[in-house]
Amino acid sequence: MNTTPTRKPRKQKRKAFHVATVGRAKVPIYKRRAPNGSPCFMVANYAEQPFLKCPKCKAKFEHDAQSGLKAGNNCPKNCGGKLFEVKRRFDSYGTEADALDAAAKLARQLSARDVIGASMTKEQSVEYAAAVQSLQPLGLTLSAAVAALVEAVKLTGDLSGVAAAARVYKARHKTVMPKRVADVVAELIAHKKARGKSERYLRDINSRLNRFAETFQKNVGDVTTAELQAWLDDMKLSARSVKNYRAALETLFSFAESRGCLAKGCNPVDDTEKVSGIGDGAIEIFTPKEIITLLNHAPKDYLPLIALGAFAGLRTAEAERLEWQDIDFEGGFIHVASDKAKTRSRRLVPILPNLRAWLAPYAERQGKVWADSERARKRARREMLKASGVKWKDNGLRHSFCSYRLAVTHDAAKTSLEAGNSPQMIFQHYRELVKPADALAWFGVLPEGELAPVTTKTIPVVSRRQSLPNVARLPQVGTAAAN
Repeated sequence: MNTTPTRKPRKQKRKAFHVATVGRAKVPIYKRRAPNGSPCFMVANYAEQPFLKCPKCKAKFEHDAQSGLKAGNNCPKNCGGKLFEVKRRFDSYGTEADALDAAAKLARQLSARDVIGASMTKEQSVEYAAAVQSLQPLGLTLSAAVAALVEAVKLTGDLSGVAAAARVYKARHKTVMPKRVADVVAELIAHKKARGKSERYLRDINSRLNRFAETFQKNVGDVTTAELQAWLDDMKLSARSVKNYRAALETLFSFAESRGCLAKGCNPVDDTEKVSGIGDGAIEIFTPKEIITLLNHAPKDYLPLIALGAFAGLRTAEAERLEWQDIDFEGGFIHVASDKAKTRSRRLVPILPNLRAWLAPYAERQGKVWADSERARKRARREMLKASGVKWKDNGLRHSFCSYRLAVTHDAAKTSLEAGNSPQMIFQHYRELVKPADALAWFGVLPEGELAPVTTKTIPVVSRRQSLPNVARLPQVGTAAAN
């Protein structure tokens, strides 16, 4: 009669080829064959930190505080397996001598641990048990926790710094709402539009930030400082353009931080290179003859923009936002409101005599100083340059005003009040660029097309202590009283 066994025969336990023994510690060595048929020797390693393994995909994972994984978790590779703890691993050696040597070292290491464990006092045993018990809810072994703590202390310098570093890390890595860069850009532009920002500003950030979003198709919180710096460097732009792009990115990431899409204090733009908008410091300015040529060939509606830039130092964007009612011919000042100034700071710019002469034919006008589009403004500038034959200089009108005005006032603080920037900027970039005689000639340019006679009399300077309307009416270069 045939009989069928009710259970599978138990798999015979593989015998060790050799066992290295030191004290109570034993390290077995197994002899196997490699896939190529050659013999190899496997040393059972119990000395290393346990690891986690997935029985389904055979993947191995670190079992420490940083990974956050523990036995029983689902496999991070989403294969459906459950992780289990492996307390030993096998180290492979090609020769028997190498295997014996490695096994002997491991045995001595394990024996030393046994000696320490056997010599523990009652208090030490209680402390060990309490530590293991505290780690159980976290799914951590004592060896994994100690390894992580040792690494942290090496980084912070002492034990007290570990907790402080952890608190800072937690504050900076609060749960954020993941959102794509392109989506944050769209929200920012919509927000700025709702706040009434100018069309010029909206076009600028739309162009710059959408170019950025095309490259960074990822969550805004995943963008790093290194990536941003590399992107800015690779564009090979001028210093001014890099500064403008960096400012747009600063606005974007600050917006993302305020909307919970970026952890607080983790703005990647903060640590990128800060670039001066003037680059290497080479300032290009127009000469008095060049400016009179430009003015004489400027289209009628475009001429006020040239005069305001050359003789009042207004930025192009500020002049475009300006309205004729902001130019107080009677009081002698141009009112640059905070919503029209680049720095969002209100300022008064004196109407110097030659500027008054150039703007006099427009004194009865209403509405914007430049009522047409930006495209039309650029077209008018091209027509002027073609007719005059003068080479255009980027920001040349404003640079010229600051340079010539400083040569007249000899006071960076007073010049900065009129120009709407800092005294440091004025002193650093415009000091000693021109001679006082050339400065007087610049502010003596009159509509008749000739330079006013050079005089040694000083053009009055706007002072906080002086009455502003009275200062504006003092005799200046180009007027009969001054000469």
